[in-house]
Amino acid sequence: QVQLVESGGGLVQPGGSLRLSCAASGSIFSIDAMGWYRQAPGKQRELVAAITSGGSTNYADSVKGRFTISRDNAKNTTYLQMNSLKPEDTAVYYCNARLWAPQRHDYWGQGTQVTVSS
Repeated sequence: QVQLVESGGGLVQPGGSLRLSCAASGSIFSIDAMGWYRQAPGKQRELVAAITSGGSTNYADSVKGRFTISRDNAKNTTYLQMNSLKPEDTAVYYCNARLWAPQRHDYWGQGTQVTVSS
């Protein structure tokens, strides 16, 4: 019902910046929140940032002050601006769309690799 098209990712040096984009299509009216998760090798998938349809945001402590999530409702697109990147930010980043009706359900993008290395 919801399709996510993800773009961005790549190799950047420490201190660099990168912007991820995720466009949603399908039953977009039912999306309550969108966000970004990441998963590094040997670690669990973790929430990076999320934004509700009303614009409220939530960030992991590790990225506060460096990452910014935004949402363009007209374009059904969510962005993750990543600044001051650190090697520990290296992970596969996944776009997420969360629905609460008729019950909670999460849709996921295909994932994009972000590598921070010199």
